[in-house]
Amino acid sequence: MSAGSLVLTATLTAGTANAGPAQRAALAAPTVSSVTAGGAHTCAISTDGGLWCWGSNYGGQLGDGTTTNRSAPTRVGTATWTNVDAGTGHTCAVRTDGTLWCWGSNFRGQLGDGSTTSRSAPVQVGTATTWARVDAGPQHTCAIRTDGTLWCWGFNRTTQLGVGASPYVANTPLQVGTATDWVSVSTGYGHTCGIRTGGTLWCWGASSDGQLGLGNLTPQTAPAQVGTATGWTGVAAGYAHTCGVRAGGLWCWGENGYGQLGVSGSYRTAPVQIGTATTWNRIAASSDTSCASRTDGSLWCWGKNSAGQVGDGSTTHRSAPAQVGTATSWTGGLAVTDHGCAIRTDAGLWCWGDNSGGQLGDGTTVNRSTPAQVTLPA
Repeated sequence: MSAGSLVLTATLTAGTANAGPAQRAALAAPTVSSVTAGGAHTCAISTDGGLWCWGSNYGGQLGDGTTTNRSAPTRVGTATWTNVDAGTGHTCAVRTDGTLWCWGSNFRGQLGDGSTTSRSAPVQVGTATTWARVDAGPQHTCAIRTDGTLWCWGFNRTTQLGVGASPYVANTPLQVGTATDWVSVSTGYGHTCGIRTGGTLWCWGASSDGQLGLGNLTPQTAPAQVGTATGWTGVAAGYAHTCGVRAGGLWCWGENGYGQLGVSGSYRTAPVQIGTATTWNRIAASSDTSCASRTDGSLWCWGKNSAGQVGDGSTTHRSAPAQVGTATSWTGGLAVTDHGCAIRTDAGLWCWGDNSGGQLGDGTTVNRSTPAQVTLPA
């Protein structure tokens, strides 16, 4: 759900020649270029293009052909991949050949394969070879092709597909309007937001708590522009809130019961700026928690924290950004739901928060309120 965060590829730094056996094993293990957090599972692409998933697997969302939970990373086939995103119970990813594949729960057609049958192994979405990036929500999915067109499918009860009130369920991709300048998309629970060339921001679907940012509670059946400002570089849709980065400033709107907007008070129907800093460069939001990183490499989270997903060592909900440790090397990918994961400059992956399904990848099902490193098998 990840959904709406930017992904950068980090470079592995060399270890010392006299490292011990455990250190040498960690240095030899695959490093990570991107990560996504689902409802209770995690997937990551290693720097060699391999795809790895772990955690809850009730719907087959790990893609390993089973419905067995995994508390350690397991590789998904042998293909190489460029982009992956995890929904609540399904996962979708783009291969290096531009094909799109999905797997996991499919009761609302969110896999896009023309059926509502759940799949425990990747199934191709159509035959197109021009997919660029995908974003998976709880029960719907959206993706952008290399020609800048936007496509969505799955559940449309709250018009989150952006194609009108019908169909109620779409089990194959439907084009959203005719625009050919979409550069990013993020799927929330019942709403969706995306950024177009020129830095304009658009949202559609449910607006029960103002999560569309349009200044009202009116749902939208098609993309509606959020204000007139340009300069939006990142957007992330949560359960019923949204956050975005504009010209380095951090803005959030929508439901605020856990402080997930980064400010105190009730819901907001229009974007409200979080502090005055203009050094934010990456945003992630899902469920009722938000995280963002700054250009100095620091990482900050806020909102719901019942499982330690804010990562500040507590389980206290936060209505203002709380720094995750003191490290200033968080410059890779970032994802958060009821657990969070992020990548450091050495391409090492770290996760924290809820671990009920083994989604932290440490071999246990014990929650963690601070980041712990995840090692992919060599």
